[in-house]
Amino acid sequence: MNCDVKDKNLASGGKKRIEWASNDMPVLAQVKERFEKEKPLKGMKMSACLHVTAETANLVRTLKAGGADVVLCASNPLSTQDDVAASLSVDYGIPVFAIKGEDNETYYKHITAALDHKPTITMDDGADLVSAIHKERKELIPHIIGSMEETTTGVIRLKAMEKDGSLKFPVVAVNDADTKHLFDNRYGTGQSTIDGIIRATDVLLAGKVFVVAGYGWCGKGLAMRAKGMGSNVVVTEIDPIKSLEAAMDGFMVMPMSEAAKIGDLFCTLTGNIHVLRKEHFEVMKNGAMVCNSGHFNVEIDITSLESIATKINKSVRNFVDQYVLKNGRTINLLGEGRLINLAAAEGHPACVMDMSFATQALATEYVIKNKGTFVSKVYEVPKEIDQWVASLKLKSMGVAIDVLTKEQEKYLASWEEGT
Repeated sequence: MNCDVKDKNLASGGKKRIEWASNDMPVLAQVKERFEKEKPLKGMKMSACLHVTAETANLVRTLKAGGADVVLCASNPLSTQDDVAASLSVDYGIPVFAIKGEDNETYYKHITAALDHKPTITMDDGADLVSAIHKERKELIPHIIGSMEETTTGVIRLKAMEKDGSLKFPVVAVNDADTKHLFDNRYGTGQSTIDGIIRATDVLLAGKVFVVAGYGWCGKGLAMRAKGMGSNVVVTEIDPIKSLEAAMDGFMVMPMSEAAKIGDLFCTLTGNIHVLRKEHFEVMKNGAMVCNSGHFNVEIDITSLESIATKINKSVRNFVDQYVLKNGRTINLLGEGRLINLAAAEGHPACVMDMSFATQALATEYVIKNKGTFVSKVYEVPKEIDQWVASLKLKSMGVAIDVLTKEQEKYLASWEEGT
């Protein structure tokens, strides 16, 4: 099989990890069971650019069970679990092009390999596949039915493409589904980011000033978890509504120029560029820790940090590089500025990815079933998919909810009755 993984001998460990994750993904398991019987993806060639984790492995296994011919590459140079990549190739016959720590040249070589599959469906986590198709592989566009986008950063890029007329095929914003961003972004990112920070640094969060840049769903999740660990949380934002919400949720809110002076630990989760930059580094405390949990490492201006450093001590701990400034102060960059929850930890827990990936798989089926009815724009996931996934998740958790009575249904459907 044509693939590029670190070491195929790691496969046995990867298979155990994949099977362990599958135990906590009951909704996706039900989707897989139906897909195996109905084969709704039969004949589809799929290229997926996702974080190569045990949870993702169960998604691509589900897609293959549905009849798709799937190829997988990494959506981030540091997010691959090498044993999982090996197992997918060796044990499940799914070509994978991903190696943890791959350089930029290899990263884009792997994206090219995924596109050489000549997909009819693509699946992205950050829109790198879609971007590469539109820039370098335009010959593929006429054959693509549609794409799925898994993360906030990717949706931002795709909506920008739609706005200026550059988007040439339909995309479903899986990230914007309620069963994705309300849970994966908030609870998944919140827990896994804390996990990555602690694994990288062994820092005690209690009593620290923890600066969270961005108060979207990911930022909300991290702020909530950091507060729960005893940190004094500061939120920085550009949106007045989100800033007001953060203030009313009990967090200190201030500009980054002020937060930079008092923070012990900084984490960016904005989807924007250079949220932490030179003027912030210049006023940070000695020993400040800086990391990112947004999709791309551009949120931290690493080039400007390098420009003001007199010395860089690489790997003072695993996933920690120490920058020594002219006055002797140090700033510690975690995970090379890439996704700290995947660079230093294992990403989101399987339980929460269960919903995201069930929604992802069902969105793929939806696009295929309705091919020819879409135009080149960004679409939302149908509400019935969201509702079905949420209902199954509740059932798997042993949680029952109320149903409307006939009287209540009639009342909600009418306008005649008032007080």
